[in-house]
Formats: sequence, structure tokens, C-alpha cells
Amino acid sequence: MPDTATAVRVPKRVAAVILNSLKGGVVPRIGLPYITVGREVEIRALLTDLDLIADGGASFRFLVGRYGAGKSFLLQTIRTHAMGEDFVVADADLSPERRLQGGQGQGLATYRELIRNLSTKTRPEGGALGLVLDRWVARIREAAGDGDVEAQARASVANLEELVHGFDFVRMLMMYVRADTEGDDEAKSCVMRWLRGEYRTKTEARTDLGCSTIITDDDWYDYVKLFATFLTNAGYRGLLVLIDELVNLYKIPNAITRQYNYEKILTMYNDTLQGKAHHLGIIMGGTPTSIEDRRRGVFSYEALRSRLTQGRFAREDMRDMLAPIIRLHPLTYEELLVLIEKLAQIHAGYFGYENAVTDEDLAAFLQIEFGRVGADSHLTPREVIRDFIELLDIAYQNPDQSLSALLRDEGAIAGAGGPADGNGAATGDAPFAEFTI
Repeated sequence: MPDTATAVRVPKRVAAVILNSLKGGVVPRIGLPYITVGREVEIRALLTDLDLIADGGASFRFLVGRYGAGKSFLLQTIRTHAMGEDFVVADADLSPERRLQGGQGQGLATYRELIRNLSTKTRPEGGALGLVLDRWVARIREAAGDGDVEAQARASVANLEELVHGFDFVRMLMMYVRADTEGDDEAKSCVMRWLRGEYRTKTEARTDLGCSTIITDDDWYDYVKLFATFLTNAGYRGLLVLIDELVNLYKIPNAITRQYNYEKILTMYNDTLQGKAHHLGIIMGGTPTSIEDRRRGVFSYEALRSRLTQGRFAREDMRDMLAPIIRLHPLTYEELLVLIEKLAQIHAGYFGYENAVTDEDLAAFLQIEFGRVGADSHLTPREVIRDFIELLDIAYQNPDQSLSALLRDEGAIAGAGGPADGNGAATGDAPFAEFTI
């Protein structure tokens, strides 16, 4: 067991986010490098896509795993790495109010969430639209020197006018440059509002901007493609779009509405693979059921199923990591051991005590976790992490009880939320509840 003096120091603010998020069953948006273990093959495959995006190509991937298997964790890991490599990242979780297509603006709601969460290396928490626009304006001013800034700006985005809705998009960008030159913050704010898709009527947009076009539920994805191309003009390497919780499309009760959403996925998939999109990467996360169910899942849409079905040569021990679907395998016992060791160090550093957790304690904890009935098929990293942080919290709050003594009492874990049921889970606690990790 490494001594805490030689362990990596985690800033207290970051440690608090890591511990609180993981105990609550969600993925921390900062500090992931401190706790990332395993997934080297998957990460390497997704990082290969970033090189393709930077070169002007496009990619599309599905990340498939059970609840708690680490989909959202891997998405956030890729998000952090992409921002570090000077990509812009936009992420959104689907929900009943946010879909890819809908009769009450659910598709537009997803677009708004993506733009609201637009993140860069210097603005990793989201809300980077203004920063991106200002960086672009600064670049064109530098390129123009003493010349015509507006002419330089128009030349910079001339390639966008060839794309669908490119004329209106360029018009808004030019209006932003003009407003910046004149110091008109109100006009800049209106342009940003338009780009965020927040104008509900054409009349409202015409009053504020003199433009009768607005971003709608039907065409929002065209503007994502425009953003991806535009971002390279602002000095970024491309746009990575992360969409999680595909299960919310699987749950749509109306079959026709579901098909419309899967048709939108097909459009995105075809665009990226056929070269109709540039500097754009899309990764969607979902459960095996939400993808492979022939009645309601993505595979219920035949055009997608025929494109995504695994070929005959791939095997469990020989996966094709260049395929559009990446299936997450469970973390190994050794990887979980490394993970909880890191968490013990972070916990001790945050609360300021000497880390006395031994290798034997870690092994005993995992033996208890894997000793549950059904652990082989149902135990997920989320549950292991949550139980371990709970154990550390209890040990910290009860210094008269050693960790070894708590581990010897197996019921201290199995019954943390009440009497254990037949599956080793606390009564009243849904052991495989739908969280977002």
C-alpha cells in the first residue's frame, strides 16, 4: 500500500467533488484523471477518432454498457481529454423533455442543452459560446491588422455559406463582428441568443435582429454541423458531441415518435461516415437493451440495425474497436483494486488523516462485494465505489472501530441501508437503480 506522502496530491476542492459525486452515484466533471483505471483499449479507440476529427473528418460511436458499468465515466474521461487537446465539447443527457426529434420542441431542447454545455480547455464547466465567438473575433482582428475587419471576417467564414443554413449562420456571425466593433453588447447578446436557439418565433427574431429564420426542432442538427466547421476558424481542432441516456428514446411509448428519433440517429450516422460532416465527432451512450432490443431499441429501426450489427468474426476475446459500437466489459478484479486504493488515498487526503488501509483490507472488501449472490452478472463499478466510500466515511466517523473490524462484520456493508434481502442488497434500496455513471 503506497504511503500517502508519496501518493498524488489531490486539491481539496477536487477531492470533495470526486467523493461527493461518486457516493451520490454520478460522474464528477472534474478530477477524473485521479481515479481513471482500466478502459485503455476503449480510450485508445476513441482517441483515434479525435485525430480523424482534427484532420477534417467525422466519426460516430455508440458506447454500450449496463447501468453503472462506466459509460458516463468513460464519456467524461474522453470529454476531459478532448478539451485538453483543444477540441470544443458539447454534452447532453436525453430525457423525456430532450430527444433528437419531437412534436413539442424536444429536439431543439437537446440542441439548447448542447450549446449551453459548450466547453473548452479554459471553460470546462460549460457556457463557452461567448468565449468561442470572442476568440474568433480576436483572430480575425489580428489577421486583418490595419485592414478591413469585416472583410476578413467574411473571408474567414465563406466556406460556411455552402452548407445548409450556412447563409443565415454567417449573417449572425457578421452581425456579431459588427456589434463587437461598435461596442453594442445588446446586439451581441441577441446574436448569442439566436445561436443558442432561444428565439421561439420568427417575429421575435426579426424584431431584434432583422432575421426571419430561427433554429427549429427540424433543423438543429444542421447548425451543429455548422458549429463544427466554424470552430476550426476560431482556432479549435473540432467539435465533439456527447449524448448520453439513449434509454430515454427506448422508453418513448409512441412507436412512430421512436422511429423519428432513430431516423435522426441514422441521418447523423450517415453524415459522419459519408463525409457530409467535417470536424465533428458524435458519441452516444446507452444500455444494451436500448440499443439491441428489436422491438423498441435502436435495432428496431432496420436501417440502423443492418449497419450496426456485429460481424461474424468478432469474439469476446477479440473485439473490433474500430466498429461503430463499443461494448464496455466489466472492470477486472485487479482494476477495481487499483481504483479503491486511489479512493482510499483521496479520502485520507481530503479529511486529513493518515491512510491506514492495507492491501488485506482492500482484498477483504472486494471479497465481500464479489461474494454477493448474483455479483458475477450484476455487480457494477458504481456499487463497488459507493459501498467503499460509505465504508471509509463510517470508519472516519467512528475512529474507535478499525476498518478491519468493520470488514469482518459483513453485515455492516450488506445491511448499510437496512436488513439484507436474498440478493445481499439492503431492503428498500434498488441495487441497480438508474443513475448516470
